[in-house]
Amino acid sequence: MTDSEPRHLAGRAALITGGNRGLGLEIASAFVEAGASVMITARDDALLQAAATDLRNRAGPGQAVSWRAADVSDEAAMKEVVAAAVRDLGGLHVLVNNAGVYGPFGTIETVDWQAWVDSIVINLFGSVIPIRTVLRDSSNSATAKIIQLSGGGATNPLPRISGYAASKAAIVRLAETVAEECRGFGIDVNAIAPGALNTRLLDEVLAAGPEQVGETFYARAIKQKEDGGVPLERGAELALFLASAVSDGITGKLISALWDDWQVWPQYRAELAKSDAYTLRRITGRDRGLDWGDR
Repeated sequence: MTDSEPRHLAGRAALITGGNRGLGLEIASAFVEAGASVMITARDDALLQAAATDLRNRAGPGQAVSWRAADVSDEAAMKEVVAAAVRDLGGLHVLVNNAGVYGPFGTIETVDWQAWVDSIVINLFGSVIPIRTVLRDSSNSATAKIIQLSGGGATNPLPRISGYAASKAAIVRLAETVAEECRGFGIDVNAIAPGALNTRLLDEVLAAGPEQVGETFYARAIKQKEDGGVPLERGAELALFLASAVSDGITGKLISALWDDWQVWPQYRAELAKSDAYTLRRITGRDRGLDWGDR
């Protein structure tokens, strides 16, 4: 985006899950500032109303701001949310799957099993269901962008936070797979790694303490809290890029808001389309200079 394109999402409508606080609200705010109409959804009705009121105060003429409380892992509820978004916003062009939880902390053999399952349901099913619902809604053929929030668990093991790590890895492969299913239909599907954010998830780690999350992860969380973490704006800027026409044709990628030079990617669209760069792949011994492990 450039300063000469301050309203580059004008005429576009977006549904943002987990949009009542943290990165979700930051993305919603950025979209409204860029001219989009938005619907935010989450489970906390009171926070949603407060967030929607703030967004409406930022909106300009012709922009709609709507909200609806729902559980993203409830298929019937999400069907109602998508239908309401199409109705209230006059269509739907962008889906941002941001809702998610850390889930329980602890080693896999001691962690509360139902809480572990719930983290998979919210993070993974809560991404699959909105995607399925949007793609199956025949009245919503204008949807062109699906943006999936990922996390550190997608590319690194996270001891004592296994539900989160497993679900985030699955989410990235889901985005890659749906991108292939949608290839040729003008629908781009990408995942965002926003970096280490100082949100309620960090507060949960600090509240759990080193006994639950481990000494190393806890020490890293303390440092992140002190340093301020990655600004929410970085992830919102990348979401704006992926929601706009300038990123058309870039699909099936896991993109770091902090480390990747994604602003220049449109110049290399064709090369990106033919490459497995910025995707989840197995690392072989040959990739690491080992001459004994591969045939």
